[in-house]
Amino acid sequence: MSWMKQTFSSSIGRKFAMALSALFLLIFLLQHFLINFTSVFAPDIFNEVSHFMGTNPAVQFALQPVLIFAVVFHFVAGFVLEAQNRKARGVNKYAMQKGSANASWMSRNMIISGAVILAFLALHFYDFWIPEINTKYIQGDMSGMTKEGGYRYYEELVEKFHDPVRVGMYTLSFVLLSLHLLHGFQSAFQSMGANHKKYTPFIQKLGKVYAIAIPAGFIFIALFHHLTGH
Repeated sequence: MSWMKQTFSSSIGRKFAMALSALFLLIFLLQHFLINFTSVFAPDIFNEVSHFMGTNPAVQFALQPVLIFAVVFHFVAGFVLEAQNRKARGVNKYAMQKGSANASWMSRNMIISGAVILAFLALHFYDFWIPEINTKYIQGDMSGMTKEGGYRYYEELVEKFHDPVRVGMYTLSFVLLSLHLLHGFQSAFQSMGANHKKYTPFIQKLGKVYAIAIPAGFIFIALFHHLTGH
């Protein structure tokens, strides 16, 4: 863990680590959205892709662990950095009030949205990832089939969205994620050095589109299956 201590020992290292892990979060979200969206118009394709992703060794033991670690690291590191920043600022109330006047609510409360999103990820792992690990590697069932025949992934997805409370939590989490991304998308690229008068406007526009479209897409998927899956 010495590399992590060294990374957080410098301001540049902290910003770069957060930015890099944020890019993994963007990849993680885009990958899951593209797969889940197929469930809306092509359940068979969703089943096939889900089975491929769930049984491919490169995905299960290389790509997915790296993505999961990076996403969790991003939020945990955010909590640590926020605590360090608060300690460094001390109790200078005037500076805090002056900063608040020039900053958006989300930029001042990234830690809150991060905590909610991290809690949602924990629920997501509990709903999907842990049952998959149990079925495949503890029970030893790699077929992905139901007792009646056919892949089980689509049925399990729809079943999770029967509960209106879960759908409400899902929606709230992605609204906060959208706000989180609206503030953090450009910051991630800027921290990694992508700050140029020619490219920054495009990155800003791309960030807004991504921050709104991807969370809205996830919410649409949840509402679609909740309203049509009974």
